[in-house]
Formats: sequence, structure tokens, C-alpha cells
Amino acid sequence: MTKIKGDLDRPRGSGRTYRELLVNQNPIAQPLASCCLAQKLYKSIKKALKQKQIPRGVKEVQKFVNKGEKRIMVLAGDTLPIEVYCHLPVMCEDRNLPCVYIPSKTDLGAAAGTKHPTCVIMVKPHKEYQEAYDQCLGEVQSLPLSL
Repeated sequence: MTKIKGDLDRPRGSGRTYRELLVNQNPIAQPLASCCLAQKLYKSIKKALKQKQIPRGVKEVQKFVNKGEKRIMVLAGDTLPIEVYCHLPVMCEDRNLPCVYIPSKTDLGAAAGTKHPTCVIMVKPHKEYQEAYDQCLGEVQSLPLSL
């Protein structure tokens, strides 16, 4: 199968394209990662998984945010009800932590190595994947903030 230039990639673990995933987004899912940034984040998450550097789930992530650890927070934009995790972006803003939404919790869970959908993950920097982490961090920080 050849890749057509300009065609949006299908995320790993899902049979739907990036555009199809955007239909199910929550109104608070801002800033939303582009297709390219989402793929980079999935790769960084997979590398962090090998180093055991990713807390996942609301309780565990909230614990690390309260401790003040500097990490990239990745949230799934299709999580319902939004009350489950709507406080986390506010906590990130208060603590100057980078935060970004991606389209699918199923794909986020697959990148984290679980069969279950995951609504939030934090990625910690590590020397094994520092270059990929820094690239993702730069792109996340350059995204426009939500209105």
C-alpha cells in the first residue's frame, strides 16, 4: 500500500482517520494536537512505556501534578462525561505544565500498552528519548491556548 501525500494517517489501533475522530471531540478539547503532533506523541508515549515513565488515569496523573513534576500531559478529547477530567487542564495552567488534547482515548490507551481506553497520560523526559520528548514539548508549547 502506498502513502498518498497529504492523506491523513490512520492512528495506530484504530480503523478511523484523524478527521473521522474529530467528530467526537468535547467542547473543552483545546488545544488539540494536529495529526502529525498526535503521531509524535504516540511514539513518545510508546518509548516512555519501555522506560516505565508514564502515569495513566486521572487519579495517578493528578497525584503527579500535585507533586509538581514537570511532564507533558496528554488528554483524550473524546472522553465522556467531561467532568471526569475537566479540572486537570486548569491545574496544568496554574502550574505551567504543558497540556494537549488528542482525538481518541482508544488510541491513547493503545499507545500506553493497555487494551482499555485511557483518558489522560503524563510523559516524563528521559535520556533514552529526550530528543523526541523535546520536539513534542516545543510543539505543544507553541500551540495556541484555549479561549
